Amino acid sequence: MTVLDFNAATGWYTEILARVVGPNGRVIAHNHPGARTTLAAEGFEARYGGNRLPNVEQVFVRHNDLRLPPDSVDVVLMSMVYHDTYWQRDGVDWGPIDRQALLVSLREALKPGGIVGVVDHYAEAGRDPFESVMAVHRIDPAVVRGDFAAAGFVLDGASDVLRTTTDDHSLSVFDAAVVGRTDRFVLRFRNP
Repeated sequence: MTVLDFNAATGWYTEILARVVGPNGRVIAHNHPGARTTLAAEGFEARYGGNRLPNVEQVFVRHNDLRLPPDSVDVVLMSMVYHDTYWQRDGVDWGPIDRQALLVSLREALKPGGIVGVVDHYAEAGRDPFESVMAVHRIDPAVVRGDFAAAGFVLDGASDVLRTTTDDHSLSVFDAAVVGRTDRFVLRFRNP
C-alpha cells in the first residue's frame, strides 16, 4: 500500500504507518515547507536520520502544490490537521488554502475505493470554521463532511471512539485544561 500522511509534522503517525505497510509499502510524509523552520530539526533527525524509515518519502510542498500521480495512493491520513486548512494569518506563509482544489487533487491521487481518514478536534456545532480554527483550533465535523462531499468523496464511516464529553469546546486545544484530551471525531471518506 501507499499511504499519504498529510501534514505529518515530525512523523509520529508516519513511523507507525511505515511499519504497518511494511518494507514493500510506501509512506509519503507531507509537510508545508515552513515545517523545516517551525518544527525542531532534531525531531526530523530522530525520526528519519540514518535511513531509519527507508519506505518513507518526505515531501515539503505547499498544500495546493501537492501533486501526486493519479490512482497512486491507497490511504490518506489527516490526523488533527484538517482544521488547519482554514487557518491563515497575514504575514504567515501558510494560506489561504483552496480546500476544494486540495481535496479534488487528493481524490484524483487516490485509487478507486481509496480512503481518507480524518481525526480532528470538535468545535461547537454550527460555529464558523474560520472563526473556530483561529480562536481554538477546532472544526465542526459537519463542515468537514460538507467539504469532502463537495469534492466528490463519500462518507464511508464514523466513530465515537475518541469522544470526550467533558471537553469544553470553547477552549483552545492548547489550553492546559484539555490539551491531549480533547473531544475528537473520526471520519472515513471513500473515493468512489
